[in-house]
Amino acid sequence: MVTRMLLLLTNIIIGFIEVLLGLRVVLKLFGANAESSFVSWVYQASYPLLSPFEGIFPTSRFSGSFVIEFSAIFAIILYAVAGYLVEEMIDYINLKRIRYPAPQDKTQVR
Repeated sequence: MVTRMLLLLTNIIIGFIEVLLGLRVVLKLFGANAESSFVSWVYQASYPLLSPFEGIFPTSRFSGSFVIEFSAIFAIILYAVAGYLVEEMIDYINLKRIRYPAPQDKTQVR
């Protein structure tokens, strides 16, 4: 039960991060107006998630306002890998707990 909740929570968090970064990539790609409230919110909300990856790859501009943020694409991939590793770690800990349960206290008072 706890394992399922942890896996669900992990999936929700990683899913939200990936959707937010994916929206950022698409909005930048199509040259969305940064002054729009929704676009501005997406950029502001995704910035803390993207900041560790900024500057790793160059940002490419095509014909004016079309932008490909390779660092955001890289961040999406790394967050997916991190989510997978967290899920595998949770599964491993759960499997170890099932396979090797804690010893029972055999000192019963009668």
